[in-house]
Amino acid sequence: MDNALSEWLRQRESADTAARSTALTQAIVDALPLGEPLRILDLATGQGSNVRFLAERLPGPQRWLAVDRSALLLTVLRDALSAWGADRGYAVRREADLCSLRGTDVVCDVETQEMDLGTLSRRDIFAGRHLVTASALLDLVSESWLLTLAARCREVSAAALFTITYNGHFSCFPEETEDAVVRALMNQHQKTDKGLGGPAAGPGAAVRAEQCFKDAGYSVRREPSDWMLSSADADVQRALVDGWAEAAMEMAPEQALLFGDWRARRLAHVDAGRSRLTVGHDDLAAWLPHG
Repeated sequence: MDNALSEWLRQRESADTAARSTALTQAIVDALPLGEPLRILDLATGQGSNVRFLAERLPGPQRWLAVDRSALLLTVLRDALSAWGADRGYAVRREADLCSLRGTDVVCDVETQEMDLGTLSRRDIFAGRHLVTASALLDLVSESWLLTLAARCREVSAAALFTITYNGHFSCFPEETEDAVVRALMNQHQKTDKGLGGPAAGPGAAVRAEQCFKDAGYSVRREPSDWMLSSADADVQRALVDGWAEAAMEMAPEQALLFGDWRARRLAHVDAGRSRLTVGHDDLAAWLPHG
């Protein structure tokens, strides 16, 4: 399972990077304090794509805590971060659970910690944080988890940046008759329990998170961060089509043959280089008003 997830995270990183809202990243940069090292918490960090994206965009020295329940993914994170830093000419130092990068514009220490985030019961990981962030997470968590997340951030007056949250929309070209049925079943599947506090908020997660943070006193902005996948993204497209078909089959097993045929036709479009997929996501930034 973790090996398959590791490969999926590797495949999707460039699509995530291209889709992210630069305006919301800048809004968070403008909201963060200056003159002291930034303390950042990255939830469900996976292979650290969020760390790599933000490290060169956030100001000043940074001290990250990157948490995930998979020891394998955290090992991959440390390896990937070290290689990424070396490619940029940074001085890289590795310890057991720490990777440090030093460069002209980057001073970054990333501590990794294996942890189950199922209930967000660990208040200590939030203590002293200026920023709490995650990528491709919120649609997997429950509404109660989102409420707790906003409360934990408010307790420590941390800003928040959550990116690439699936919002229930995807479209395919060329179209196939079953696309809408598969999408509806996929969206039902997204609401099943993913082990993060109960039934997942699924496609409504970004809107629900926006309200949770507003209710906690935050200024909040939400912007689209859609994937626009072309023939150059064939591996990602294949993985998506496989995942959508499997989700549809789980929700409607009596139609498994239909969805298997749909998958074969969609993959044929990908293999022929004519497939285009748009997958809807939202980015969300939240910060406490000054004064």
